[in-house]
Amino acid sequence: CVNCGANIVLSKLPVGDLATQYFADRGLFCAGRVEDGDLKRVAKATGATIQTSTNGIFEGVLGTCANFEEKQVGDERFNLFTGCPNSLTTTMILRGGSEQFIAESERSIHDSLMVVKRSLKSKAVVAGGGAIEMEVAKYLKEHALTIEGKGQLVVNAFARALEIVPRQLCDNAGFDSNDILSSLRRKHTQDENGTWYGVDIENGDIMDTFVAGVWEPSDNKSNSLASASEAACVILSIDETVINPRSQDPGAANGMMGGGMGGQGPGLSNTMAGAMDAVNAQKGGSRSGNLGNGVSYLKGRGGG
Repeated sequence: CVNCGANIVLSKLPVGDLATQYFADRGLFCAGRVEDGDLKRVAKATGATIQTSTNGIFEGVLGTCANFEEKQVGDERFNLFTGCPNSLTTTMILRGGSEQFIAESERSIHDSLMVVKRSLKSKAVVAGGGAIEMEVAKYLKEHALTIEGKGQLVVNAFARALEIVPRQLCDNAGFDSNDILSSLRRKHTQDENGTWYGVDIENGDIMDTFVAGVWEPSDNKSNSLASASEAACVILSIDETVINPRSQDPGAANGMMGGGMGGQGPGLSNTMAGAMDAVNAQKGGSRSGNLGNGVSYLKGRGGG
């Protein structure tokens, strides 16, 4: 490691005190017990190649970075590699007052990253903020007028179910959902350019969410509508539910509960009394003793 010109040595295995002192005397920084994922990310960013042995290391397997520093963040110390030539990876450090807050922040960031990843894969986006749901609901309501019979009620019910998405967004943001939904219905119905209008959770109004950059992958929306329809059809296909009928005997439940513990009543009392008499006869009238595992008795002074 020293002869090849390395300045930083990272290892998945622990580095002993002797090796640490050896590297320190020669001006090298070393760290052991580095997680496999962190080691691969560093190698990818710096252009290094992970080695399985310290023998035969040459300069071509080394990575480079502009700066390396150890920085204190809260109660933890982190080794920062900055100015890497292949900076395709980035580390985010989350800090918060409680573990619950940090976990919630991590889930939010993960969801955001996955949405962006899905958008890049699908190569098509639609406006978010409940805009696409309101537009589909408007189309379904118009299509329901062309259907005769009970099918019209089904289509209208599906349209009303889609409006739950913008309504929930309003409730979560603390705004009056009825007023905002009324504005959205009017905008989508009367304005030809109101296709992408959704909920503005910052101002409590409606806005063109496509222009504002509130996008969602079109594949996600298609899958959501398909999954919701399949789930509704599965529920409607259930025509019978099997339920264990309750017993007609009012005391049946109490009898079953008592049978497991002390519900044997007089039978158990007679058995206990007989066992006590047998023990008393053997021990010459002992007033206390054991009848078995976990069962003991105490006879009062006035007993026969």
